[in-house]
Amino acid sequence: MMLIEDLGVILSTTDNEFEKRAVLNPACIAEGGITHMFYRAIDQNNISTIGRCQIKNNKVILRDNRPLIFPEHNFERCGVEDPRIVYLEGIYYLFYTAYDGRDASAAYAVSSDLRNFEKRGLIFPAILYKDAGKIFKKAGLPEKYEWYAKRYEKEKGQEVSLWEKDVFLLPEKIEGNFFLIHRIMPGIQAISFRNFSDLTEKSWKDYLANMAKFVILNPKYKFENRRVGGGSPPIKTKHGWLLIFHAIEETSSGKIYHAAATLLDLKNPLHVIARLPFPLFSPKERDEKEGLVRNVVFPTGCVLEKNNLFIYYGAADSRIKAKKINIIELINELLKYKI
Repeated sequence: MMLIEDLGVILSTTDNEFEKRAVLNPACIAEGGITHMFYRAIDQNNISTIGRCQIKNNKVILRDNRPLIFPEHNFERCGVEDPRIVYLEGIYYLFYTAYDGRDASAAYAVSSDLRNFEKRGLIFPAILYKDAGKIFKKAGLPEKYEWYAKRYEKEKGQEVSLWEKDVFLLPEKIEGNFFLIHRIMPGIQAISFRNFSDLTEKSWKDYLANMAKFVILNPKYKFENRRVGGGSPPIKTKHGWLLIFHAIEETSSGKIYHAAATLLDLKNPLHVIARLPFPLFSPKERDEKEGLVRNVVFPTGCVLEKNNLFIYYGAADSRIKAKKINIIELINELLKYKI
């Protein structure tokens, strides 16, 4: 039997200007018994920055009173959002969504000490949705990819670029290549490359034309009927890469954001070994149902301590909570639902 323990609220808003309105969607990484948390903070003007704190035994022991990462460039002038962090070959890679008020794209920063981060800019070029939609139609992707392209073009205007969110690296290279997991609605995809400089506009357009080959997950179950997106960077187990992700269900009373789980092949993470046909957990508590956005659990950070998996998530886009689950129990449950 798989038991999930609710650990309650880990982080709430403060009177600091940058985080007065909400804190949510944290990136987490453990080192020396301390969990370093990098979280999205929203001010009263609805501008997002990234704050930093340290947690031990799920209690905050250190918290900065100013944002660590904030808008500096035009492409992120309306916010830096929803970070994820990975340590790979001596470097901490922190990925985030850069938002300019119309376009949302993936950017990243690097650090050697978890205190000083150097921004490296956008990963994804500005490819218009109206062009991407034509590519999707020819690429053999499900119709919903083209539907999202038309929807965003209608809502945001003809000059809106492809929205690229939920980006992070696998914490190991595969055959010497980075393996970058990302989300072009409505699914979860991955791209492999030798160096970040290889990610040119041409390489991305070639990739989009063949993206059907690089889809990890598309919406499949009822609770995923709107879309799915990456959550926390995968955790390596002997059975495969454990990926916690989010799924959005469209209901007659509105959207519900669920947490979900899947297991990917260790050598070829494009191959799904197993996938839960039901949510890992869903909004149940009042602080998950009421907030800036109702009915949201949005997992973005995981920390493994022995067999205890701590899942940190944004609750109702307003606060940060955590769940604890035995990873062996979770893997055993997943293996009941092999693909």
